[in-house]
Amino acid sequence: MPLSKRQPNFELLRSIAMLMVVVLHYLNDAQLLPERLSMLSDRQVLGTMLESFCIVAVNVYVLISGYFCVRAGFKPVRLLRLIAQVLFYSLLIPLILALLGFPILAKEEGVYGLIQYILPLSTEHYWFATEYVLLYLFSPFINSACEKLTKKQLGTLITLLLIAFCGIKSIVPVALVTDRQGYDFGWFLCLYIIGCYLRLHGLSFLEKQRRGWLLYIGSASGIGLLTCVLHYLYVTKGWFDYFFRVPFHYNFILTALGAVGLFGAFAKIKIPEGRWASLFRFLGPLSLGVYLLHMHIDLRFRWYQWTQLLFGGNFLGEERGLLGLILNMILTVLLVYTIGILVEYGRCKIFGLFEGVGRKLWKRLSRKG
Repeated sequence: MPLSKRQPNFELLRSIAMLMVVVLHYLNDAQLLPERLSMLSDRQVLGTMLESFCIVAVNVYVLISGYFCVRAGFKPVRLLRLIAQVLFYSLLIPLILALLGFPILAKEEGVYGLIQYILPLSTEHYWFATEYVLLYLFSPFINSACEKLTKKQLGTLITLLLIAFCGIKSIVPVALVTDRQGYDFGWFLCLYIIGCYLRLHGLSFLEKQRRGWLLYIGSASGIGLLTCVLHYLYVTKGWFDYFFRVPFHYNFILTALGAVGLFGAFAKIKIPEGRWASLFRFLGPLSLGVYLLHMHIDLRFRWYQWTQLLFGGNFLGEERGLLGLILNMILTVLLVYTIGILVEYGRCKIFGLFEGVGRKLWKRLSRKG
């Protein structure tokens, strides 16, 4: 398949990864994750296991970028489009909310709140976008280095990076000063280079699809079980005050392995050309808009309450049980994802019109010149 044509299996994975991100935020807002001083309830056990299978989402997103960007090359226009996309959401959302009468951060925090709209990347309004833009700025150097290094050299580099950013923190039961739990450029760099390696050299272990699924399922199950055990020891014995939360860090060893396994499994999926392939190619590129919409600083603490009001207020009541909880989660996540896709599609159309007008003006000016 030509490199210029998006591969539907990876676009499907990109979409699933974004759905997982929304699930992670839902679980946190619905208070379905372990609490420090109490034993796990049935709902929290369910939430812990769901998070264990979704925590690989961000890692997968960066792996996909490394896999394709190493051969795609650096395109300044792509960087400009990404920055413009972020600014569209950071600036437009508070304007709309203010017009509708909702309080916004700029009114509550003054100048600092306003700066978070104007400089969303510098203030880490969207932490993922900040690290991703920084990573893309360095991508020409990373791509060139990965292509020039031998397979053995690149493998050694990845091993050393994983020891530094992943291995040590995964076994040391105390917080390390240099560890940002995977919310940083250093960890994104590790994942990006792994993605480059998978594209350039492949991984023999992942040649069979079932190995990828086993690695993902085994790693995710390990994260959930380890979290439950460590949390139990913390509540009953006072041990692992910090460490019981480590399995949910992006740079925990099992989280990294699970992401590679899921990526490898989807790499072997063959989706024939047709409606489904077209649908996945449509949804994949729009998925980032879902994140930029529901994690805007003026919406991230509101969208969950709004969806619950829409579904009837007490839709998470104890009498509904775990099945009611699962149904609520599915409906909420799909609603947030669908709205995000529609908004991003509209944004793409608007930006497309402006880009078309800009190209026409540029051609006219070039002819006159």
